[in-house]
Amino acid sequence: MERRKFLKQAIVSAAGSALIPGIVAGRSLWEEQPPLIIDTKVQGRTFSHLWSKCVGAGRAGEVLRAGSPWLEHLQFGQKHCGFQYCRLHGIFHDDMSVYQGGVYNWLRVDDVINKMLKAGVKPFVELSFFPKEIAGGTSTAYWWKANVSPPGDFSKWSQLVTNFAKHCIEKFGIAEVSSWYFEVWNEPNVRTTWDGSKSQYFAMYKATAQALKTVSPQLRVGGPATSNFVGDGRFDGEAEDKSKISVTAGDPEALKWKGVWIEDFLEYCKQQQLPVDFVSTHPYPTDIPFNNGKGMLRGVDATLKDLQWLRAVVDKSAFPKAEIHLSEWGTSSSARDAMHDALPTTAYIVKANVDCIGLADGMAYWNLTDSGEEGSGAQSFSGGNGLLNYQGIAKPSFHAYRMLHTLGDELLYNKDGIVVTRHKASQRLTAIVYNYPSTMKTVPPFGDTDVVESALKQGEPRDFNFKLLNTNKDARFNVEILDRENGNALNALKQAGNPDALAGEQLRLMQLRAMAVREEQVLSNNMGVLLIGKTLQPWDVMLIDETH
Repeated sequence: MERRKFLKQAIVSAAGSALIPGIVAGRSLWEEQPPLIIDTKVQGRTFSHLWSKCVGAGRAGEVLRAGSPWLEHLQFGQKHCGFQYCRLHGIFHDDMSVYQGGVYNWLRVDDVINKMLKAGVKPFVELSFFPKEIAGGTSTAYWWKANVSPPGDFSKWSQLVTNFAKHCIEKFGIAEVSSWYFEVWNEPNVRTTWDGSKSQYFAMYKATAQALKTVSPQLRVGGPATSNFVGDGRFDGEAEDKSKISVTAGDPEALKWKGVWIEDFLEYCKQQQLPVDFVSTHPYPTDIPFNNGKGMLRGVDATLKDLQWLRAVVDKSAFPKAEIHLSEWGTSSSARDAMHDALPTTAYIVKANVDCIGLADGMAYWNLTDSGEEGSGAQSFSGGNGLLNYQGIAKPSFHAYRMLHTLGDELLYNKDGIVVTRHKASQRLTAIVYNYPSTMKTVPPFGDTDVVESALKQGEPRDFNFKLLNTNKDARFNVEILDRENGNALNALKQAGNPDALAGEQLRLMQLRAMAVREEQVLSNNMGVLLIGKTLQPWDVMLIDETH
């Protein structure tokens, strides 16, 4: 399935300027607003693509279902978005049959890992959940009954991890396995996914880290994989104390938000002389998990502030070289949020990621696809948190990651909705321009289609008028524009009459339309000057990519 190439409105002046008419009636945009000047020959700041490091993709057992499109979706995501790692829940869950009667069986795990490697991505291994014979009780999470009761001691768990690590090295080789990440559990601060205390989790981390490093010091281990940042003291003790919840009213930005268990975790590992190769957490910029879905929207810069806090904590800890991974992240953690399917999510994803350049090693969007249980619904689009719907139709959010992946590795400019980068090897230029409405002070609100329609009415069109100096002479640039009519699957579905089910040629055409952003082409002049003048509507995103 390939994005159709629609070359539209390629307007190039004799001087090589990109002149897009209709911004200011009867006058040149340049007369109305002198252009911002950006010199592309300045020394760039080298950076890594934190957005394409990893993506979440459901749970391991879903991968093995007959007829599952999971592998196809992962291959599609890797091809267009460049995802390097994939993270799944439940690799030790009972449906993976890894431990029965003291006997280890890695056939299903191998199948899942082989599918990842076939797609060109590596495992970001979430070590969860307990096999029933190892769990210390009967508490379970989710409808699929993940065992979350910690045992009295972790000897059997340690043996499980040891055998798993040894098997992976024998099967895939130490060079491959040492490039993976091993994350201990998923959100242990949440009672539903860890029916134990903070101290019990720390003890399990100790057993896990020691087991992995005994097999090979090259294996990378980290945690604590805790959930949302909080603005109160509900998690200061051994377990959540709901009497300390203080974010149900008032201004959330007036609170001091912090990561859960992270400072205590790093101090424990220091005292116990344990390795911490990376620190992981899940700072969704909402407070959904703790307010019964009523919702608490934090400011648009919430993720930036969270990562600044986390970066400072890690830097002053005993593990300043530890990587930082948001192993789950997104606009909201809800799997029934209509905003996940809509245009505003795209501009927010772009803004949050480029704002956080240099603060983290990875921001793993949850989730790649609605094909799993979390995202499945009765309709083609049911608010699942996938970048693709269950039929592989790209949502606008998919374009955010596709465009971000196109950026270079040297940052030249990043301010006020304009991001300009250079590819170090080829000196090719790539830029992203986005209109995140200034009137929207928070992350896009979660909710139903009425909430989405209200958000789409936010803000005003914005004129982007800038000049790139010292580009390659007479260079051609492809311009892609994601807006309400182009690359927007919901709009395409509406134009098709909102059919209840898509199949055959209709499905194929919808997949193509979802990928068909509006395209234009512009040229720099023979002096290496590129002029861009474009009006973006609220939430629009534009990619400007030099072609050779």
